[in-house]
Amino acid sequence: MVVWTRAVAVGSLLGLIVLGLAWELVLAPTGNRTLVLKVLPLAVPLVGLLKNRMYTYRWVSLMIWLYFIEGVIRASGDRGLSAVLAGVEVALCVSLFAACAVHVRWRLYKAHAAATATSV
Repeated sequence: MVVWTRAVAVGSLLGLIVLGLAWELVLAPTGNRTLVLKVLPLAVPLVGLLKNRMYTYRWVSLMIWLYFIEGVIRASGDRGLSAVLAGVEVALCVSLFAACAVHVRWRLYKAHAAATATSV
């Protein structure tokens, strides 16, 4: 389960990075290409997720809500392709959050079970 949640978290994060770059540069540019800079904060936790750092899973599950909010606002305010891309962003955010939450829970459960087994 831990391996699966890690793969979903990394895949969702990579998906958000690719989506953000493609959205602002190619698919539905707003005319202000500086919006592509919103992808930079997503690159920071990628290293921590790849190194399987528990702390990264915890804080990325909080940070991702900023992108979720952007997706919801743009999905309800934009039209056409931009609204569809915003829906994809929301789905990726939810999958990343769920994967991080389950990953942390399972790792803590396994650590507690291992500690209990060695103390008995």
